[in-house]
Amino acid sequence: MSEERAVAAARALGVPVAVTRHGPVRSLEEAAAARGVAPERLVKTLVVRRGDDDHLLVLVPGDRTISWPRLRALLGVSRLSMPSAEDAQRATGYARGTITPFGASPGPHGPWPVVADTRVTGTISIGGGDHGVGLTVEAEALLAAYDAVVADVTDPA
Repeated sequence: MSEERAVAAARALGVPVAVTRHGPVRSLEEAAAARGVAPERLVKTLVVRRGDDDHLLVLVPGDRTISWPRLRALLGVSRLSMPSAEDAQRATGYARGTITPFGASPGPHGPWPVVADTRVTGTISIGGGDHGVGLTVEAEALLAAYDAVVADVTDPA
């Protein structure tokens, strides 16, 4: 059901996606191999909390991690945190590990703000709304659809 919501949202935005379904995976490397992409092309959609009912999505290449000082500086805030898995699911409508901007439940402030690392380019695979589902998409189309802020906000993992 969540996969259908994600794909429908991408189509409504005019963003072409290809769906890849695979079995359970236990690591980034396994997920990348199952989706036929290099680990840095598998992009994680992370929920970041700025405050009560104030979240954003950060798109991070699989081989990288959020640089909290750079992200805080970009957003002009002194504190950020990662919500619990339950809070992330409540906020987006997707379980951790399946989160995608496509079809994420809008927050109380409207559509999700999206920040993408500068390395999110070219053909990428992101979460598809369900476990074992990836969406292959051109990063530029995804970023344009969400008017994403693009900045250097990661460090090597």
